[in-house]
Amino acid sequence: MPGGSTTDDIGRTTMPQPALLAHDLVLSLGGRRVLDGVSLTASPGRRIGLIGENGVGKSTLLRVLAGVDDADSGTVTRPGDLGYLRQEMPFDADSTPAAVLDEALREAREDLTELDRLGEELARVAEDDASRHTLLDAYGKRLEQARDRESWDADRRAALMLAGLGLGALAPDRRLGSLSGGQRARLALAALLVRRPSALLLDEPTNHLDDDAAAFLEGQVRGLSGTVVIATHDRAFLDAVCTDLIDLDPALHGPIRYGGNYRAYLAEKHAERARWERRYAEEQEELADLRRSAGVTAHRVAPDRGRTDNEKMGYGRRAGRVQNQISRRVRNATRRLAELERDRVAEPPHPLRFAADLAAPATQSPRPLVSLRRAGVPGRLAPIDLEVSASDRLLITGGNGVGKSTLLAVLAGRLTAVGEVRGRPGLTVGLLTQDTDFERPERTVRDTYELSLGAARAERVPLGTLGLMHASDLGKPVGELSVGQRRRLALALLVARPPQLLLLDEPTNHLSPRLCDELEAALGSGPGAIVVACHDRWLRRRWQGREIRLEPGCEPPPEAVPARQPRS
Repeated sequence: MPGGSTTDDIGRTTMPQPALLAHDLVLSLGGRRVLDGVSLTASPGRRIGLIGENGVGKSTLLRVLAGVDDADSGTVTRPGDLGYLRQEMPFDADSTPAAVLDEALREAREDLTELDRLGEELARVAEDDASRHTLLDAYGKRLEQARDRESWDADRRAALMLAGLGLGALAPDRRLGSLSGGQRARLALAALLVRRPSALLLDEPTNHLDDDAAAFLEGQVRGLSGTVVIATHDRAFLDAVCTDLIDLDPALHGPIRYGGNYRAYLAEKHAERARWERRYAEEQEELADLRRSAGVTAHRVAPDRGRTDNEKMGYGRRAGRVQNQISRRVRNATRRLAELERDRVAEPPHPLRFAADLAAPATQSPRPLVSLRRAGVPGRLAPIDLEVSASDRLLITGGNGVGKSTLLAVLAGRLTAVGEVRGRPGLTVGLLTQDTDFERPERTVRDTYELSLGAARAERVPLGTLGLMHASDLGKPVGELSVGQRRRLALALLVARPPQLLLLDEPTNHLSPRLCDELEAALGSGPGAIVVACHDRWLRRRWQGREIRLEPGCEPPPEAVPARQPRS
């Protein structure tokens, strides 16, 4: 039973590990209810992923679970030994990696010191001494705690964590203020993993991790015996480590918990969507039938309708019975119609799509849209040969700093390169950058969309049909939007009027897993050529087009990797 006692490898009963429990949490921020009756049971051995749109309360819930913030109402029962990785680092800039790790190792070292002290006392106490039982009990509890923390292995584990997270060469006496944000984040993660707390809360733990470090973290988290709760957009991480997922997006009966990893969640969501669409279609068909039936039968019993020839020939009594039956049908149909219209199923939201049917016809010229010959940017992008055809799907990968964003800027014509860059005459190009700003931040989302596209285009492709912006945000000035919301608005403008060459720089940043999945599906069917620079492991594993990988300080191959099938 979760949270119950267990037995160790020699059959002794061990202390039960505590669960993390939250009941009916309510919290409002800035006049908006962020948590609305959220409850959670996180038993030892469960690794729970929190997913949902930006702003639904994932980080807020973690802060309340950690005790950093208090809920307006509700209760939290947490283990005393709880670790929390927040997105903002808590370390003093004048501290050092050695000091951070010393603090992380403090509990393990205290365990070993106390075991030595208790062992020495037991050696001095006679077998019949009354205090021996108390000492044995204290020794047993401390020994159990040391086993749970793997205290004897803590120093070796610290070195392993630093190496696995790419910090093996970090000088132990270096000031933390001189480290990059990514290095500080990885150091905080290493310190938590060294501690091996009985409950671990992780907020976007794979930010700043490369593929090897992310895979290392997955193995470490899967090896924890305690409770883990994770808020992340990283679908590959959710799939690799989670035993449960909680969808915090608004639902009729509150957050929904799904058993299994991200693939299992996707399968269930697809089944839910199919049931929703089927129920909506059946209900719409019934509504149409009821409206037609009520209208027709009401006409047949209209009070000013003249009698038929049959009624004039003496069949009035039978006609009266028929009229009564028809009146009953009208009442029944009208009552059922009112019930359905009051409680009818909402239309399923439209998934993100490219407006392919509204795009300008693609030209049939065999010439590439853009061609690069020995094109590069000194210090930012090694020379590269590359052609992008009219229907290309090209993925650009590589580590940080190898020039992925620079290459997109060259393809977009926004950055001058050394070498030869040729674009097809009249080529339309759209670029989604990582940093999105709008010239008129005081304009509302709705006005920005309509003025950018033109009234006719905005009417043909309403912003609300793209599934990227909430209706409640359409009246907000764009300057008040979050980074993620601004990127989604910029993406909506590109989706609504697709260019011949669409360039996307880290397009899944700041998008919920659901929107990321829908974006991937849209990339496959959209018009024109699409070039994506991305570190998203889930997207990269499922990419079906060409791929080039940029390497630091060396020249990428002239030919891209052939198309491949997505990995299961």
